[in-house]
Amino acid sequence: MIRINLLGATKQKKGKRAAISGGESATGVLLGSLLIVLIALGGNGAYYWKLQHDADSLQNRLSAAENENLRLSQVKAVYLEREKIKNNYKRRVDVIDQLRTNQFGPVSLLNTISNTINSTDEVWLNTMNDDGKAITLKGVALSVHGVADLIRNLQRTGYFKTVEIKETFQDDSVKDMQAFLFTIICEKQPAQKS
Repeated sequence: MIRINLLGATKQKKGKRAAISGGESATGVLLGSLLIVLIALGGNGAYYWKLQHDADSLQNRLSAAENENLRLSQVKAVYLEREKIKNNYKRRVDVIDQLRTNQFGPVSLLNTISNTINSTDEVWLNTMNDDGKAITLKGVALSVHGVADLIRNLQRTGYFKTVEIKETFQDDSVKDMQAFLFTIICEKQPAQKS
């Protein structure tokens, strides 16, 4: 049998062939190991680069969030200051409205009493005292019927809850005619909330 060596390598003896093939095998293992290490280093480098990129991205987002938080805290401070000014203004307006409401109360009371006294004959008012809950009227009438008419007219106004006579007596200091001194207590209606 004829053998033709197409590779052009010379045939060596068995002992040398074993040594050469063992050396080529070690070189291949070394090259394979080196290739695996390079691939692992490349993978680790790529993974490190990705982690670094993610860390930079998170740092940028954190910085942007801190800037936004600072901006919003300034907006909140301005809002709270304006809210305080608004509440202060509202409180002032409420006080003014309450004063206006209270201002009309005495005017309305005086008009009611004045109209009632003027519409009742033979009655004159000397004093009027308002303690907040009730009004005490002291005056003079030419007859007890005039006092009774005044009480009836005060009840008809609807401004008072009760109208009671505390006392009435004839004034002895007036000699040429009859005069009766009277004291009437009128309890006010509770304030209606609007």
